[in-house]
Amino acid sequence: MTTAIPDPLHDPQRDARRWVPSLDIALQSARATLADTAPADIHDHTDMVKAAAGLDYALRSLVAALDAEASR
Repeated sequence: MTTAIPDPLHDPQRDARRWVPSLDIALQSARATLADTAPADIHDHTDMVKAAAGLDYALRSLVAALDAEASR
């Protein structure tokens, strides 16, 4: 059992967006991140943490771009 204080992957206070990419850029980035993380070894903790962080960032960018596009 660990007594470490959990550090969430995303903290809205700390990770507030200052810039939202265009939908085209966000979609291209999401596709690139999917391709980059596809060969990650599911049995390698470091690979999985890197993949989770990269995919989280790409998904949040894509959702922010979609929200911005919808508000036009």
